[in-house]
Amino acid sequence: MTTIDPQVMAEAKKWLQPPYDSETIKAVQQMIDKDPKELTESFYKKLEFGTGGLRGIMGAGTNRMNKYTVAQATQGLANYMKKMFPGQKLSMAVAHDCRNNSDYFARITAEIMSANNIQVYLFKGLRPTPELSFAIRELQCKSGVVITASHNPKEYNGYKAYWEDGGQLIAPHDKNVIAEVEQIKDLSEIKFDANESLITYLDEDFDKKYIDRIKSLSLSPDVIQRQENMKIVYTPIHGTGVKLVPEALKAVGFKTVYNVPEQDVVDGNFPTVHSPNPEEPAALEMAIAKAKEVDADLVMATDPDADRVGLAIRNEDNEFILLNGNQAASLLIYYLLNKWKDNGKLTGNEYIVKTIVTSELLFDIADKFGVERYDVLTGFKYIADIIKSLEGKKQFIGGGEESYGYLVGDFVRDKDAVSSCVMLAETAAWAADQGKTMLQLLKELYVEFGFYKENLLSVTKKGKEGAEAIKAMMDSFRNNPPVKIGDEKLVEVRDYKLSETRNLQNGMISKIDLPKSDVLQFITSGGSKISVRPSGTEPKIKFYFGAKARLNSLADYQKINNLLDQKIEAFKASLNIG
Repeated sequence: MTTIDPQVMAEAKKWLQPPYDSETIKAVQQMIDKDPKELTESFYKKLEFGTGGLRGIMGAGTNRMNKYTVAQATQGLANYMKKMFPGQKLSMAVAHDCRNNSDYFARITAEIMSANNIQVYLFKGLRPTPELSFAIRELQCKSGVVITASHNPKEYNGYKAYWEDGGQLIAPHDKNVIAEVEQIKDLSEIKFDANESLITYLDEDFDKKYIDRIKSLSLSPDVIQRQENMKIVYTPIHGTGVKLVPEALKAVGFKTVYNVPEQDVVDGNFPTVHSPNPEEPAALEMAIAKAKEVDADLVMATDPDADRVGLAIRNEDNEFILLNGNQAASLLIYYLLNKWKDNGKLTGNEYIVKTIVTSELLFDIADKFGVERYDVLTGFKYIADIIKSLEGKKQFIGGGEESYGYLVGDFVRDKDAVSSCVMLAETAAWAADQGKTMLQLLKELYVEFGFYKENLLSVTKKGKEGAEAIKAMMDSFRNNPPVKIGDEKLVEVRDYKLSETRNLQNGMISKIDLPKSDVLQFITSGGSKISVRPSGTEPKIKFYFGAKARLNSLADYQKINNLLDQKIEAFKASLNIG
């Protein structure tokens, strides 16, 4: 018989009586009687804000997404807003994605905020996460919430909280909101009685404002006009991009946009895919099949809350291949900087941003154009923070991260798949206007700057035991770093938790000027970069492999590609992780 931790049982028993509803009480009692392991997973801790906010499996318990954890998070956020803006009239925006219970959780959020005398702008139906960020700035709100679990499996939901700049909560706000939530000891402290007069609904009129701003990003209207019949297949994978992405593409001038009817169906069970994640090849299979049927040039897929976008392009054999996030970001930044230069917009005061696990190719491209560049921790909230800190001083052009998130312009302060679809399509049109494919353009980048090859390996470790195993792995790598990775000697260790870089050749230690984070980076004698970090949004530990080689000519592409693949596989084998 499994022994239940007394603290877990004590927490669970609090949920066995009103004001918890009968359905919740029944679910908790069933776990106590029949499923002690699930009881432990549901109550051993409270959900915390990570890189993507509050996120977890739906169900009863303190470590689950349900109306009570959503209510506590909302009351805590309301209390914090009142402390930070005393005496001011407060307002916030609320949106939700396509997931099961998302509209319900959004409604609870809006009702509790209104009960706290906070004006709420609630989107009438599902909307992309970036439009929520846009709404906060456009409506001059102090905060915002979107109910989404991004690309996680269907069992999950989440609660992304934003601040007045339109970016996700970062330190100290994230920890301070959690502290406010933890101070709520009883449901009686939560104000559930909605004030409907303080809830304003946002509809298609607001969508138009968002699309108009996206349209203003276009740098090559003449190119689009010449390439207006470029065939694009787009799928929202059952999510929030279903309406606005095709509308935005057509608004800038692309006339031939095909959808995937089966995946236009809004459904939180994601019936046509195993996972609604555009990083996974299987998620694009139906869209690629459609592209073959209509002889399309470009395939784009967005995740459920439309902040990430995956691409498929044609190769020399006219078959579709997938681009990874590093490749798409590199092409996008290369296009942006070329057009900013051609249009006479580069003044020496512009910059781009990437995350520390994203390809160094973006920095090489920026250096060519004399554009300043910044590295930030993983999580788009840190890109938003750089934009905020430089507002009015320098001009943000664009940024991205390897996990398929990109941003062009600064009217949104989170990754934006709606505007990214538009600008990536414009990049493809620009290449086509020169008689090139996206793949040819990418290969030319590799010849000019070096062939960068990246690969991600995620190791899943679920639940309490998994969290402990991930911690043990990080401790082992931190305390006993490898001497060699593959055939390359380790020459530098960057420990973002200690905020220091150790040069293993001369013993020198230098400071890393970024917030502390549980991330390790190993730099090898061959210039390769291997990053290790626990995910902030999923029960995973992630290994990012980056290798580089010289590509002397396009004819050598396949040979160097194979060489880099072999090198990365050797890295994986030497770390004994799969």
